[in-house]
Amino acid sequence: MNRNEIKVCIIRTAGTNCDAETKRACQNSGMNAEIVHINELAKNNTLLDYDLLVIPGGFSHGDYVRAGAIWAKQILAKLGRDIEKFANEERPILGICNGFQVLIEAGLLPKFNGIAPFPEAALGTNFPIGYNCRWTYLRHENKGTCVFISKIPPSRVVQIPVAHSEGRFIFKKENENEYLEKLKGNDQLVFRYCHENGKYAAGGFPENPNGSLHDIAGICDPTGTIFGLMPHPERAYFGWQLPTWTSCERMPLFGDGKIIFDSIAEYILGKI
Repeated sequence: MNRNEIKVCIIRTAGTNCDAETKRACQNSGMNAEIVHINELAKNNTLLDYDLLVIPGGFSHGDYVRAGAIWAKQILAKLGRDIEKFANEERPILGICNGFQVLIEAGLLPKFNGIAPFPEAALGTNFPIGYNCRWTYLRHENKGTCVFISKIPPSRVVQIPVAHSEGRFIFKKENENEYLEKLKGNDQLVFRYCHENGKYAAGGFPENPNGSLHDIAGICDPTGTIFGLMPHPERAYFGWQLPTWTSCERMPLFGDGKIIFDSIAEYILGKI
């Protein structure tokens, strides 16, 4: 099997606005990606025809109620059985920004003991409050579980931008310590916000752009095949997207986001 035989479903709904960029990133990593509206996917019952599901960024349904909440319920109502089978078969699922919010709201992350009937975490309003669009540094925290970052060396710092109003990763206060220890023990921590030199942000703004607990920027489920992150790797794929490209003597061909798409392509090739 070649990379161009990997079938990627980039699902969209009302308010999705990062689907085209995500498709381009998948295609430039050699995968065969298509954008499919959730209604079409449900009507034709075709989710299980794909090797990778991506829930991209945007403001699904206007982010009413909570960011990602309506789309999560829509996905569970229309695709529930297929989503459960997709996850149980450990076919990879990637949620970017609004997609991460959807995975949390749908109980697919952190997924400590299977798909949760109620959210086990939340992505709350940024602190400081407001929409935050900026480049961030992320430190690779995973020890090998997450299949989406296998090509990133441990502790490496990558640069990927965020753009959101509700990205503050939190647990209920009464579960905070217990659940954080579960994330660490299960090797579910993937990225933490940090300084350029790799020193953790320690909650400090702007290095931690939203006030996330433990500087958490991305997590995976215990199998490592479901991954959600607030930063946008599709916006850090090419060298010309980088904030420093005009000051470079020679513009790099690619940014750090490419590594995530290449990693998942290699995982799928090795599995099929």
